[in-house]
Amino acid sequence: MAAKTAQSALRPGLAERITAITARVNGSGATREIRTPLTGDPIAELPISAAGDVRTAHARARAAAARWAATPVAERVRPFERLHDALLDRRAEILDIVQLETGKARRHAFEEVLDVAGCSLYYARRGPGLLRARRRQGILPIATQAYELRQPKGVVSVISPWNYPLSLGVTDVVPALIAGNAVVHKPDTQTTLSVLWTIDLLVELGLPEDVWQVVAGDPDEVGGPLLDGADYIAFTGSTRGGRRIAEEAAKRLIGCSLELGGKNPMLVLADADIDKAATGALRACFANAGQLCISMERLYVAEEIADRFLEKFTRLVSNMRLGAGLDWTADMGSLTSQRQLDAVTAHVEDAVAKGATVLAGGKARPDLGPYFFEPTVLTGVTEDMALCRDETFGPVVSVYRFKDEDEAIRLANDTPYGLNASVWTRDLARGRRLGSRIKAGTVNVNEGYGSAFASYDAPMGGMKESGLGRRHGAEGLLRYTEAQTVASQRLVGFDPMFGMPYEKYADTLAGLLKTMKRLRLK
Repeated sequence: MAAKTAQSALRPGLAERITAITARVNGSGATREIRTPLTGDPIAELPISAAGDVRTAHARARAAAARWAATPVAERVRPFERLHDALLDRRAEILDIVQLETGKARRHAFEEVLDVAGCSLYYARRGPGLLRARRRQGILPIATQAYELRQPKGVVSVISPWNYPLSLGVTDVVPALIAGNAVVHKPDTQTTLSVLWTIDLLVELGLPEDVWQVVAGDPDEVGGPLLDGADYIAFTGSTRGGRRIAEEAAKRLIGCSLELGGKNPMLVLADADIDKAATGALRACFANAGQLCISMERLYVAEEIADRFLEKFTRLVSNMRLGAGLDWTADMGSLTSQRQLDAVTAHVEDAVAKGATVLAGGKARPDLGPYFFEPTVLTGVTEDMALCRDETFGPVVSVYRFKDEDEAIRLANDTPYGLNASVWTRDLARGRRLGSRIKAGTVNVNEGYGSAFASYDAPMGGMKESGLGRRHGAEGLLRYTEAQTVASQRLVGFDPMFGMPYEKYADTLAGLLKTMKRLRLK
């Protein structure tokens, strides 16, 4: 199967398509060879941007933004409404690209396709309503008319990570564009092709060429000008990186949204359906080889059912199929880089050296590909182990036992992070009640992450050190706008009329305001 991942063995026309779309990067001549994590084979020569290329991209985007913002929103949404069907119809091609860039299994690449299709359709349909002018209550009935308008920020800089290049690389950009902004986008260099492919498709569907600019390169080279030219910044990545972005945004008094790290807890209560919980945990912990900011890394199980749950769960984990093929056979794919493999290996080795027990997995699999690591389950993880509190971002989960609900909530909240959580119980009301006590931006009951993340009408983001702001829902689009109030006055103003002394005017106005209160006119 591994041979299928070499560029020479791609489906007809895809190698040429990859070469063509790389021309969309604002680059000045230098290139970098991109290799697939599945086998190490080269898949593309990607142009690399210099600081001047980023400034050029911002200039192009700013010129395009004025024309784009003047386009009626009903027209702006059309390419994104068309994207839904076009993406699903052409999924085979983009699934190949996502797998080649990231090393993930095809089923996990398909989740990205579904996410982009669903999120784009949501904003295409809801965007005009969210952006329409809204009548607001004026200070004086009839005399004061106030309207809230939503104006685009201008140029938005989007910085997206390598782990979900299609999903996180597109779904933050779509609402920014629908809001009337232009975008300068820096995807991770390893995973830029998914974004370029999507831009190429959207241009076919009617998106103007210059409103979505792409730069690629090292943060030390392009990061400064990327932020300097922005009117707003949307960042998905590490908490450490998010702090730097927030500091730079604060210096310029511009807004930012940050989705950052997580050490997410899953609670399996005593009344949970053990089979469903074990199967659900499999995907919640090991989707995309655990390289998912909302995946479960801490699993808390009620003592009464812990032995039965662990027996079922570890059997499922041990039977997972790993593979490097561009097909649907693998349950889990590869890690994306040597850095991730080193980090995962270090966490597991440190935990084992300090007394943790490996119930499943626990080692790298170079026989399958350069960055494969087995799905791994550990018990006996303690506070002195890095695995206990630090984000692993790999196919590793530690399992703990709890005695009662209060202990479970205390353990779940014992982290500086607060991105996602999961509760499993047969009593949905109980699950929602417990979920409301967990300090996390999203909580899923009887699911790991999909229920909350795919509910596009509801906001998604982190508490505590897991971020600022929200994607999805109204906030996911309105964050890219400035609220503007336009108020008009007629009939009467705010100065005394007919030569009335100001003291008399004050008495009259005070009485009027009290009457308005009684009549609920204010």
